[in-house]
Amino acid sequence: MGVFGQKSKLKAAPAVMRVEKVVVPSKPRPSLITSSSARASSAHLTPSKRLSPNLRTSRPKSASPYPSSDEPRVERKRKAVSSTPRDSPAFGNDTESEDDDDDDDPFRKRMRRSDGRLVDVNRKLRHKKAFSDDTRKPNIIHAADIASRATKCPPIPGTKENEVAIEVQYELVWQKDKIDAVKDILAIIECVAETYLTDADSRVFIDHNMSFRRQMERAVSEKYRDVSAFRAALDSYNTKLLELVENGTVAKHLDRIHHLPSSLVSLILTQVYDRTVAPKVEMLTKYDAGSDNVYGELLHPFVTKILVEQTKMTSDQVFIDLGSGVGNVVLQAALEIGCRSYGCEMMENACNLAEAQEKEFRARCLLWGVAPGRVHLERGDFRTSAKILEKLKEADVVLVNNKAFTSTLNDALINMFLDLKKGCKIISLKSFVHDNKTAVNDVATSILDVEYFRYHENWVSWTGSDGEYYISTKKK
Repeated sequence: MGVFGQKSKLKAAPAVMRVEKVVVPSKPRPSLITSSSARASSAHLTPSKRLSPNLRTSRPKSASPYPSSDEPRVERKRKAVSSTPRDSPAFGNDTESEDDDDDDDPFRKRMRRSDGRLVDVNRKLRHKKAFSDDTRKPNIIHAADIASRATKCPPIPGTKENEVAIEVQYELVWQKDKIDAVKDILAIIECVAETYLTDADSRVFIDHNMSFRRQMERAVSEKYRDVSAFRAALDSYNTKLLELVENGTVAKHLDRIHHLPSSLVSLILTQVYDRTVAPKVEMLTKYDAGSDNVYGELLHPFVTKILVEQTKMTSDQVFIDLGSGVGNVVLQAALEIGCRSYGCEMMENACNLAEAQEKEFRARCLLWGVAPGRVHLERGDFRTSAKILEKLKEADVVLVNNKAFTSTLNDALINMFLDLKKGCKIISLKSFVHDNKTAVNDVATSILDVEYFRYHENWVSWTGSDGEYYISTKKK
């Protein structure tokens, strides 16, 4: 079954061949995501506990490191997925509990307490094409394209030959740095319950004792190793979820909220990245050392911090990423904020991967039933891009990861900022204002008010250390 979509029969897959089979329902089914269609980084999901809003606090290191004041410049090879070495998936015991709410609407209260953000009442989350009778097969990259027995991934310990294929997109396989199908499925169940269901409806999915999630955790634990029980619990989950989709419960609750939990934002973006960029990450190592084209990424928690908490962006605003790489932040702004989101990149390989991400991103947003803001990715030099120069005049927040930019490029950026509107926020990894505030013709000092901040450990791809960043406000 697709996360909120069509139900599929459980079939075993041949040893070297991936087989996809979809059961055509007797009536049109609404389309959303199923437990089998998505994939998250196994290194950062703890299925026995609630997912943190900072789902992915540590991403595999980027292929092209930045010089850092906190850490010597070293060469790292970025892996597709960061994972803790182990022989099989590990599951712990639930120790936390959720306090009862006296609020008349516990669903709204749960969403409010998730990250304390201001409510953007103009943000409409439901995708126009979701939950309709016009059911279409999602044009996504399946998990089995990344990890399966055909790609040399061993079955989950205790899995019999005829039990490997549990869904059309998943096999019960696991391999370090590739995929952990069990954790992926459990992560999706968690996000579905927390985002689309009331507290009452979610209990059968994620209750600590007798929920579908708990049944699956026990089934694959070292004590039981009962894959048949896991499959049965998953089938029950799919059946119950489809019932809630068809009776309108899921759509109704999606209409009642105005933002997605950061955990779901991170999960969707991770699904997209791991299917499009991670398998081809070596392409990003091809850059000229010492040039402005050095590649590095801001990770999900960092982006949430600056867009949600510090600049307090809303869905009616404009975000621009100057030097957008593979488009990670552009996509996150569109999904998490719902704003118009622009990016410009000149490295060909990064642009190609960004376009692949955008295509997968659109398909997965529809699969999850959510509507992101409009995404615009431009190829070329942002100093000469007519589209970018035009949109800078409308921008509310501009990101420029200038950690490794030359002084010439940083000076050119200051001249571009002259066209920004008053109050526009500029996020940068290096300050545009010189330490010598009496410098002659220091344009940046005359037009920008600058605030200094530090980001946390594992919030950027090129170092595990913390570091500095700046938020400049256009003052005239």
